Amino acid sequence: MKKVDASSSVSPLMVNISRGSMVESRHQVTAVISDAHGKILKSYGETDRPVYLRSAIKPLQALPLVESGAADAFNLTSKEISLACASHTGEDIHVEAVLDWLRKIGRTIDDLECGSHWPTYRPAERALAAAGKTPTTAHNNCSGKHTGFLTTSVHLNEDHKGYINLDHPVQKRLVKVLEDFTDLDLSGAPVGIDGCSIPTLGIPLSNAALAIARFANPEKLSEERAAACKKIQAAIAEQPEMIAGSDRLCTALNRSAKGKVIAKVGAEGVYLAALPESGLGIAMKAQDGNTRGVEIALGQLLEELGIMTEEMHREMDEFVLPTYKNWNDIEVGSGGTDQDQV
Repeated sequence: MKKVDASSSVSPLMVNISRGSMVESRHQVTAVISDAHGKILKSYGETDRPVYLRSAIKPLQALPLVESGAADAFNLTSKEISLACASHTGEDIHVEAVLDWLRKIGRTIDDLECGSHWPTYRPAERALAAAGKTPTTAHNNCSGKHTGFLTTSVHLNEDHKGYINLDHPVQKRLVKVLEDFTDLDLSGAPVGIDGCSIPTLGIPLSNAALAIARFANPEKLSEERAAACKKIQAAIAEQPEMIAGSDRLCTALNRSAKGKVIAKVGAEGVYLAALPESGLGIAMKAQDGNTRGVEIALGQLLEELGIMTEEMHREMDEFVLPTYKNWNDIEVGSGGTDQDQV
């Protein structure tokens, strides 16, 4: 049973987007901050409702890659381990790294079951189109994660076909990791299909915050698992460009925090952040699925926790304290939270 202290709130965080003198839009953000023992320091909104955590749990999904010995067996670098946790933008640094990694394990893009889409970074998209090329599975923002799945499966001598299915050993390992970190039996959890075709499970934000806090502070875990958590943290901190890419908060945050925060976004307005120095975990969900709302709220919570540094502000403020300009480069609005909530 999780302990809730007096600083908890039943109200969600409200993110305001202003234009001129008026609030034009508002985003409700549910959030919870937990330690690795399950004590909830703060919560906002209904944090016991299951949500799909989507790509925000990729650092946890990378654990079997390290724990199984696959990462060491194929001499994976911090670049590849960070890429295994990525929702990347499809830039050359990402696509080339995926292709090199596939060659290491003796597989090709045809073995990836994530589907393909155009790069989400517009210059990369334009360059690909200008070259008369079309995207492959290596351009999928989840191709690093999928290459990690393949690597583990190859290392364990499994038939990797169908690794996206819930009954495949790859997915069974991931569910077991989530059960271990969330203290939940997920056999009856809601199940959806993610954009890259793997299952995504409904997990309450309070349990998600516990999970990412345990990732941040793995001292109570087995020696092998604790070492895997720290290796993944170090890889993301060392290679922040691989976890997202240009013009992305994930890269700006992980680069400027220098290991004090390990954070990952998920689709539909989800964010998880591990704070290794304090052993805390933050889980957040914008109820309207809007990423800008959850990014602004995350910045405010990190500020309240005393995490933000001048360097973090320099890199992150365009996302967490945004100003909005029109096509004439005239400043027309800004975003922020109701300050008395945090």
